[in-house]
Amino acid sequence: MPQRTANPFSNPASGVCAVVHPEQLPDDPAVLKALLLAQQRAFETQFAAQFERLRLEQEAAIKTREAELQKAFEARILELYEQLHLARRRMFGPSSESHAGQAWLFDEAEALAESAPEAGDTATLPPPATEPSGQTPVDAGKKKARGKRKPLPIELPRIDVVHDVPEAERTCACGTPMVEIGQDVSEQLDIVPMQVRVLRHIRKRYGCPKGDQAPVSARAPAQVLPKSNASNDLLAMLLVTKYVDGLPLARFEYVLARAGVLVPRQTLARWVIGTAQALQPIANLMRDVLLGHDVIHMDETPVQVLKEPGRAATSKSQMWVQRGGPPGKPVILFEYDPSRAQAVPLRLLEGWKGHMMADGLESYGAIAFTEGVTRLGCWVHARRRFVDAGKVLPEGKRGRAHEALALIGKLYAIEKEARELSDAERLARRQSRSRAVIDELRRWLDQVLPTVPPSSVLGGALGYLHRQWPRLTRYLERGDLPIDNNPAENAIRPFVVGRKAWLFSDTQAGARASALIYSLIETAKANNVEPYLWLRHVLRALPTAATVEHFDALLPWNLEVEQLITA
Repeated sequence: MPQRTANPFSNPASGVCAVVHPEQLPDDPAVLKALLLAQQRAFETQFAAQFERLRLEQEAAIKTREAELQKAFEARILELYEQLHLARRRMFGPSSESHAGQAWLFDEAEALAESAPEAGDTATLPPPATEPSGQTPVDAGKKKARGKRKPLPIELPRIDVVHDVPEAERTCACGTPMVEIGQDVSEQLDIVPMQVRVLRHIRKRYGCPKGDQAPVSARAPAQVLPKSNASNDLLAMLLVTKYVDGLPLARFEYVLARAGVLVPRQTLARWVIGTAQALQPIANLMRDVLLGHDVIHMDETPVQVLKEPGRAATSKSQMWVQRGGPPGKPVILFEYDPSRAQAVPLRLLEGWKGHMMADGLESYGAIAFTEGVTRLGCWVHARRRFVDAGKVLPEGKRGRAHEALALIGKLYAIEKEARELSDAERLARRQSRSRAVIDELRRWLDQVLPTVPPSSVLGGALGYLHRQWPRLTRYLERGDLPIDNNPAENAIRPFVVGRKAWLFSDTQAGARASALIYSLIETAKANNVEPYLWLRHVLRALPTAATVEHFDALLPWNLEVEQLITA
């Protein structure tokens, strides 16, 4: 029998097709056949075992993959359900973070009429500062009407309307003439409608009868808009009507038309832009005061500007708000910018150093790396996410979101108690009490975070709290640092409410003018100054202001109430 060579592709370790030397092969064909059959059966057995093992491994991998897909599918279903539940609740349900009476904005008359007693049909007015001598309060012993209504200011002017008894009825049945023994006084609210009038400026002109000298004329009064026929007081009313009362220029055009004055809305818009340009020095001084303090709040909200170069009319721009200033001089500034990029805060706070409070938006990321700027986190935004996580739970069920809300509520309870304390006392209170609550919340977060899917509402709240943790706890370092960004959100709210009425700005110039006027009006309101009286005073004095001292004297905190009331 010829010599056989080993199969170079055989695997000796497997026992299949092993190398068999020629001297080991039997000479008997039957035995050789039996040996080959045995090797074939061994190969088939091992192949079947390997195939079964591969099959089982493949089935296990398929089951694992199916379980992962099922888990991801359930997580996605839960995410969509939570989003739908939150969307429906925001649209149709009550909001726990808003005032209970907010729904009355849409059915104010019906709701107030049903909830108020009949005795509330009369307003409660304070008595005049001085009463005529001999007056007898007839109703002093009567039962006080139900309801706690804030009385109208005693500063409101009172106009006496005397109702006398006819002379024929002032004779007693015995024939004796009656004498006055007292009077009954009741008060009514009255209003004088807006009066549109024309101011005729008559400038006297004098000349020499002999003609030896050119005539002289009285100087024309200085005006904010010299080339227009709008008085300074009208401009103040125009700004307040749109930016305080939220009345679009188109509707104010109709208001003037009812008085017989036809002023197109385009003209009104030019008046607004021109007045804003004249008020720019006041806004510049306010910005100096803002940047002179080391704590600033920032926030932003969308605004639509129809005519922006290179952008569609439906594009969304941003209105940025900054709030700060030293104690007693709060400043609120608005700034229009087409972008929401990180370059905007860098531009607005260029050269400034201090603590900046903002939400978790990445637009504030670059400013946080600027030398001397420390970014603070907002606990209201962190809490709001846990509020949403609690809303998706079944009615009446408490979950982990409520545990976080309870701990955050403790932080705010401590802040409420320390509100009237000095900065040093507040810092001590935070270190002694708030620090312990923060540590407890951190331990709870480390325990719960790994067990909750990140895509769920609760997972999103936990992830936000974890990412923002260093910024959220930074307020513990000083007693004057804020715990949240509520001041900025409250400052931007009037703009959001007004935006629902006027909807958009036509041009970039109009958007910038709106930002400047909102800055002035909201700063005046923050300083407890009535916007119209202040704007009227500023616009009357603005044309003659020539120095920094003149403009500085017009800032809200530099004016006395008596200066504004003077007509």
